[in-house]
Amino acid sequence: MGKERMKSIVCLFCCLAGLQGLPAQTEAGPSELLDEKQKSIVKIASFTAQGKMEELSVALDHGLDEGLTVNEIKEVLVHLYAYSGFPRSIRGLQTFLEVIEKRKEQGIQDDWGKEASPIVDSRSKYDRGIETLEELVLAKMDGPKPAYQQFSPEMDVFLKEHLFADLFERDVLTYAQRELTTISVIASLGNLDPMLRGHMNISLNVGLTAAQLEEFVKLIEVTADQEKADDAHNVLEAVLAARE
Repeated sequence: MGKERMKSIVCLFCCLAGLQGLPAQTEAGPSELLDEKQKSIVKIASFTAQGKMEELSVALDHGLDEGLTVNEIKEVLVHLYAYSGFPRSIRGLQTFLEVIEKRKEQGIQDDWGKEASPIVDSRSKYDRGIETLEELVLAKMDGPKPAYQQFSPEMDVFLKEHLFADLFERDVLTYAQRELTTISVIASLGNLDPMLRGHMNISLNVGLTAAQLEEFVKLIEVTADQEKADDAHNVLEAVLAARE
């Protein structure tokens, strides 16, 4: 097998499994733990993905109290539809509207925060999506496409144009916040270890620490269950070992 083809295969595998990136950080200082806003994102995304509306209401209320803006939470609920579907996302938005209304009746004026900046890049969404994906996985996307994308080219287009351009380009949330949302959904749904592995790697690439991901796993034990938390723990251990 030629060196160039081997390089392409390695880059492709990194895209799918996220095994290429920055060295993992293993020692946690105070600034390397999840802050209250990040914890709220985990809870909101996890409860929404599972359809736990009562728990979600509490998490939404707490998230606003901890300083998340209305638009940041709304963006979390919009982003997660790419991983858990429109029905869960819409139910989350409906629940959020109820929470906002109740807080308004209590005299609480919540901060709506900034809205997404207009996109001025004139390149095609596909090209912009590829660039974003390369930033996330720290690899060039110039190798052969995986089998499922060859079988369904439409999926490749949807992923690049919509997920990595339309959604990831919206600057209401940082890449780290979007990845925290993503792994919260994937871990809570369960049985998606390859995707969870890939996005945990991306989470480390965009600035989350090993200690923060370990704390994330503990939160999944609370928001989901022990089995899903154990699965997430095993995936994280494999990710960190591969990055040493």
